Amino acid sequence: MNTSKSGAEIPGWKIRTIRRFRRPIVVLPAYNAASTLRATIADIPAGCCSEMILVDDCSTDDTVEIAESLGLTVIRHARNRGYGANQKTCYDAARQRGADAVVMLHPDYQYDGRLIPFFLGLMETGVCDVMLGNRIRTRRETLASGMPLYKYLCNRMLTIVENVVLGQNLGDFHSGFRCYTRQVLETVPYHRNSDDFVFDSQFLAQVTYFGFRLGDAPVPCRYFAEASSIDFRRSVDYGLQTIYTLGQFCLQRLDLAHFDLFSRPADRPAESI
Repeated sequence: MNTSKSGAEIPGWKIRTIRRFRRPIVVLPAYNAASTLRATIADIPAGCCSEMILVDDCSTDDTVEIAESLGLTVIRHARNRGYGANQKTCYDAARQRGADAVVMLHPDYQYDGRLIPFFLGLMETGVCDVMLGNRIRTRRETLASGMPLYKYLCNRMLTIVENVVLGQNLGDFHSGFRCYTRQVLETVPYHRNSDDFVFDSQFLAQVTYFGFRLGDAPVPCRYFAEASSIDFRRSVDYGLQTIYTLGQFCLQRLDLAHFDLFSRPADRPAESI
């Protein structure tokens, strides 16, 4: 029987044991983040994580030097490999260093890192295995933060479609503030994902397919000249690739086709860095 602390049954809920994260690690996939990195790190509460790892995707500015001066663990790509490839290195590094929870935060100061302990706390309760920062609270508030109108409209439309197809109820599927338990990263075959921006959409489709619980919470965001953002053309391409991923998800669920994206990987350690 599913019961609360008072003993009352909670229909539809499987109560999970409360876990305590002993080694949460923050990972920062970076490319030319020199102008925003200090502010991003300054917002992260002291003691909320065991280590911060920055993976530099062959930046042409001082990102690496600033990261090292801040005491971050720095991993450098010898060539620019793409946003998705950067995340793959981030998660491999965190797993190799014993992370039991991983926070992925864009180092462009667009998201509020002060909320990291609260997101981790929600996962510790066992309510969620994945937490996303939700930038979309009200239309007025979101546009006032500087989000371009076309980006807001695309986000709304894609998020609605993703919620329907994946059976979720999230406010923002495209956030750059995400938290995962180690089990999620050990289950999802993320090395089969794209090295480009659609990596994020593929990852959440995989998380859903493998039965993990997703949740989100509001997070203030900032849009300004130095904050990373893809242009209109790449946004359209990202949207089309996301729709394609949803089609793959449906075909796999209906057992009409099978894709490596949704095939559970054999037990293996993280890729070597």
